[in-house]
Amino acid sequence: MPLTSSDFRRIALSLPQTEERKHMRHPDFRVAGKIFATLAYPGKQFAMVKLTPIQQQEFVASDPAAFRPVNGAWGRKGCTHILLARSNKRAVKEALLAAWRNYAPSRVALDSLPKAAVKARRSRTRASPKRA
Repeated sequence: MPLTSSDFRRIALSLPQTEERKHMRHPDFRVAGKIFATLAYPGKQFAMVKLTPIQQQEFVASDPAAFRPVNGAWGRKGCTHILLARSNKRAVKEALLAAWRNYAPSRVALDSLPKAAVKARRSRTRASPKRA
């Protein structure tokens, strides 16, 4: 079932410490004051998430009908359009979460992970060898 702008908004606002504001006459979603997603640009049928270039490649490869790079330099940096009518809730939720984690403060992002993932991440950090 395709997503609507209301669905996108609801998912974005469900992420911790996210707030909605306006940027250039369209809604944006921010964490710690930093934009990680927008809605209704360049048209009402679109949303945008700020991914890394590698994340962008993965989302575009997994669903090229729904995800595509934004034109120009912003797209080369990872900004990715989502065509809402061709997307699904699960993929959009994953993309929003990835974009949110790219901009959330580390403490907030770690708090959003399941406890088992946090323990695994901390034990890998402690176990990694120190370089001289």
